[in-house]
Amino acid sequence: MSSEQRPHDDAHGEGAGEPVPLTLTVVVAQLDVTDADEALRALSGLLLDAEAVTVDFPEALRSREQRYPTGLPTPIPTAIPHADPQHVLTPGLALATLARPVAFGEMGGTGSTVDARLVVMPLLTDAGQHLAALQRLMGLLRDGAAVTDLLEATDEETLRERAGIRLRGAGEGAA
Repeated sequence: MSSEQRPHDDAHGEGAGEPVPLTLTVVVAQLDVTDADEALRALSGLLLDAEAVTVDFPEALRSREQRYPTGLPTPIPTAIPHADPQHVLTPGLALATLARPVAFGEMGGTGSTVDARLVVMPLLTDAGQHLAALQRLMGLLRDGAAVTDLLEATDEETLRERAGIRLRGAGEGAA
């Protein structure tokens, strides 16, 4: 199963000034959950099954989300939960559309919530990559038409295809 080692770091140019590829690791269309914790558990489980994260990832993700909420009041509310790089084995992106809106704490610690319809989880092995990847994702998430296109996907294959197209448009080197 997963270990604490990150065997893929060297292959991804850690520390290089190149754009971080946003490869789709896990894609879930119409995830049917009742709250943010359940959404995080579901995605963490799929990432563990894909051996993309360490066994400590689910707790690290939940803990970080409690301390630093990631709900964004974008045109279509979205959450971008993530864990620190030491919990990621393979860089990538987990993406889930939600069957119904789920309340995530609003980013910035305002104490309010955002009824997210989309969860986008960057999986990065280098802390320096977070800012660049989040900036690229924000560009996509501010595009209401692009997000609506993702939300309208009814199955994983369609969602993966649409997200791949949108991510390629969000920055050079995205896939």
